Amino acid sequence: MIEEPDPEYRTGIGTDIHLLVEGRKLMLGGVQLAYPAGLAGHSDGDAAIHAVIDALLGASGMGDIGTVFPDNDPRYKGIDSKQLLVEVKDRLEAAYWRVINVDLIIQAEEPSLKPVKGQMKRVIAGLLGIDFTAVNVKAKTAEGLGDIGAGRAIAATAAVLLRKKARRRI
Repeated sequence: MIEEPDPEYRTGIGTDIHLLVEGRKLMLGGVQLAYPAGLAGHSDGDAAIHAVIDALLGASGMGDIGTVFPDNDPRYKGIDSKQLLVEVKDRLEAAYWRVINVDLIIQAEEPSLKPVKGQMKRVIAGLLGIDFTAVNVKAKTAEGLGDIGAGRAIAATAAVLLRKKARRRI
C-alpha cells in the first residue's frame, strides 16, 4: 500500500531596505528602472528580490540572506540579485520545497512602479518557475514620511507560501 504523507506548508516573511545613491542603476524586482539613482548595497541592491529571498529562506528554515550571501564575501560584490534568487530556488528544490506564491510590497516615493509591476511579476515568476498569477507586486508610497517618503530609500516586504513536495512511502 502506498501512503501519501500530509503535505507540509510553510509561510515566510522577508524585508529589505536600501538607501538611494547616485551613480548606480536602479534594480527592483529584477527590472532595471530609468532613474537617476540606484540602491546602495554589496550586490546590485535589489531590495525587492532580497525581500523575496529572505522570505523563501525563512519559510524553508534555511536562514536568511545575510547568512547565505554575506555582504563581506567578494563573490557577491555587485552580483545580479536574480542570480541569488535562482540559487535559493535550487536549494529549495533540493530540499523538496515548491513555491506556491509570492506577495511583494515595494515602498518607494518615486519612481512610479505602476508601469513595471507586471514586468516584475513576470521576472520573479520566471526565476522561481511558477505561474505569473502566483506572484503579486504592490507599490506603496510612504506619504512623505521618513527616509522612504523623503525619496532617500526604497524598502520591500515579501510573504511566500511553500509546500513540501510529497515523497511516496511504501
